[in-house]
Amino acid sequence: MTDLMTVFSSELSNCCKIYQLGQVSYQTAWQWQRSLVEQRRHNPELEDLLLLLEHPPVYTLGQGADKKFLKFDPAHSPYELHRIERGGEVTYHCPGQLVVYPILNLRRYRPDLHWYLRQLEEVIIQTLTIYGLQGDRIPGLTGVWINNTKIAAIGIKVSRWITFHGFALNVCPDLEGFKRIVPCGITDKPVGRLIDFVPNLTVEPVRQSVVAAFTDVFKVDCILEKLEENPVLCSSI
Repeated sequence: MTDLMTVFSSELSNCCKIYQLGQVSYQTAWQWQRSLVEQRRHNPELEDLLLLLEHPPVYTLGQGADKKFLKFDPAHSPYELHRIERGGEVTYHCPGQLVVYPILNLRRYRPDLHWYLRQLEEVIIQTLTIYGLQGDRIPGLTGVWINNTKIAAIGIKVSRWITFHGFALNVCPDLEGFKRIVPCGITDKPVGRLIDFVPNLTVEPVRQSVVAAFTDVFKVDCILEKLEENPVLCSSI
């Protein structure tokens, strides 16, 4: 496994700083993303970032998501729920699920949303390959499946070609929370997790595999940074 403390390839043209953030509340991570994107809207020359973390249990609705896919009353619910600016329907985050938020200036790559979504899928597919698993795309849908079981959800927002939100890869989460929604509004395909295919797998090695795959797919130098070196990320700790 590649050591994340290593700069992956000094010959690559773009640099991306990696932050491994552990478990972070959804509200905090959401604020981080909005602040980081706002900085880059005003200064597009700022470096690209990749935030890798886990969330405590939380439900999120895309900006146009339909509440009919909730199996609970959001007005009288004990569950944390946020409507956010990403695309897509309702999804669920919890520990054991690796959440990845790329903050990228797509002008450095290709200013094309469909291309970007396919690249994120490719990062997930290459990650699965490391564990001997075949990830599949399904025409007309966004995400990655194994044997028709959805293993990763993708929901993004782009502002002046700066990306935020991203994807969630189910490594070893408790799937009980998914029973309270129709995940991504898809009624005929179950949600799965990697541990069902690779016993005893944990988030830590998958985190490293995702960074390696991201480096390969986006052709970037990835450098692991310390949390205290980014004042935006430190501000809400």
